[in-house]
Formats: sequence, C-alpha cells, structure tokens
Amino acid sequence: MTERALDVSGVDSGYGEVQVLRDLTLRLESDEIVCIIGPNGAGKSTVLKTVFGLLKPWTGSVELSGRDITGEEPEDLVRVGMGYVPQVDNVFSSLTIDENLRMGGVARSEGLQARIDELYDQFSILDEKRSAKARTLSGGQRQVLAFARALVMEPEVLLIDEPSAGLAPNIVQSVFEDVKKVNELGTAVLMVEQNAREGLGISDRGYVLDQGTVAYEGDADGLLDDPEVSRLYMGGADYEGVEGE
Repeated sequence: MTERALDVSGVDSGYGEVQVLRDLTLRLESDEIVCIIGPNGAGKSTVLKTVFGLLKPWTGSVELSGRDITGEEPEDLVRVGMGYVPQVDNVFSSLTIDENLRMGGVARSEGLQARIDELYDQFSILDEKRSAKARTLSGGQRQVLAFARALVMEPEVLLIDEPSAGLAPNIVQSVFEDVKKVNELGTAVLMVEQNAREGLGISDRGYVLDQGTVAYEGDADGLLDDPEVSRLYMGGADYEGVEGE
C-alpha cells in the first residue's frame, strides 16, 4: 500500500469575498501523477495556490504526508516537503542555470552541491548549458529548469501549473516526459493541465473540476474513455482548454 502524500478535505477558498473552491476534496498517493482538468474558470490554478499557501483556505484542511499544513506559508512548506512550479515567472531569467538551481536550494543546510550534481545527471540539457542565462533557453528548456529548481529541496509533492502552456506542439510531449521523470525520481506530482488528453495520458488518476468543485474523478484511462467527460470537458478529440482562475 502506498503512502498518502497529500490529502485535501472539504476546502473552500477564493479571492477576497469571491468564492472559487467549494468543498474540494482530493488525494495524492506518494507514487502518483494526478492531473486536474476542467473548463476555463473552473478554479484549477486556485487549487494549487490554496494547497501551497498562496491563498488561505476558508474552511477544510490540507495534509502533507499526514501533517496538517492548512494555511502554512509557502516558504515553510518548501522546507517540509512541497514544491510549486507556477505557470509564469517560474525561473530567474537574468540568472544562469546554475544560479537558478542554487536559488532553489537556499533553504538547504547541507548537501546542496551534491543535489545539484544529481539533477545535472538527470536533466542533461541543463548540464550542457549550466553557465547560460535562463532567458536564452527555449520554452521547453525553461520548464525543465523550473522543475529541477523545485526539486533541489527534494520535495515529497510537486505542484505544477500548466506545464504545456505557451509551448509549441512539438515541444509539449518532451515536457510531459520530463514530468514523468520528476515522478520517477520519487516525487508525487499534482498537475493542472489545459491539454486534458496529454495531461491525463501520463497520469495515474485525474479530477475534473467544474465551478470550483469536483465533477468527476477516477483513473486517468477511465476519464479519457468516459464519453460524458469527453463530451462535456474535452470537446471530443479536439479539446484544449484555456486556464483561468
């Protein structure tokens, strides 16, 4: 039996007085990739922001490996085993790749260089360009750097917001392969993705969010094969939603 990495239970959340999430409940096991899909405005990114402490839940609880982390600050969550890769501004463009990785490990008290060396071994494109400025990287390479920077702290759970957003179609598959690599390195992944079919295609399970609540959940293959889910949320074979809050 796998260990529960993340448990979100009965969470309401929003911005100011505007409620976005309603009684949200989801789970993530320690060996899983779980993908959240849904229409524009469903609240998908709000889930990640609430779990990572960028928004404080109004009600409900969030647990990381059995520890109650509800409402804790992001900088504290990084120290106890959670990472977050936002959709935009997820690397320091004016810094080199090596400097970006070192920034990702500022909270490490020891073993920083050894961990960076491990990540260079796993993501060879970064090793080849370690002295290059992040702004010189392609969109796909920047995503790899963002993943690696978040992994410097060796998180148990990595939250990823729209990894394929803004990427050329021929790059998307490579980025999803890198998401799988993150998981294979021992980190559970909770991912929001606009490209529902590609996102579910690499995932173990999925949640369909609609108007801030879970409309469907299940094994990723089951959701992909569900004609009602496809009709309502994937637009048949051509669905590629655009994320809002």
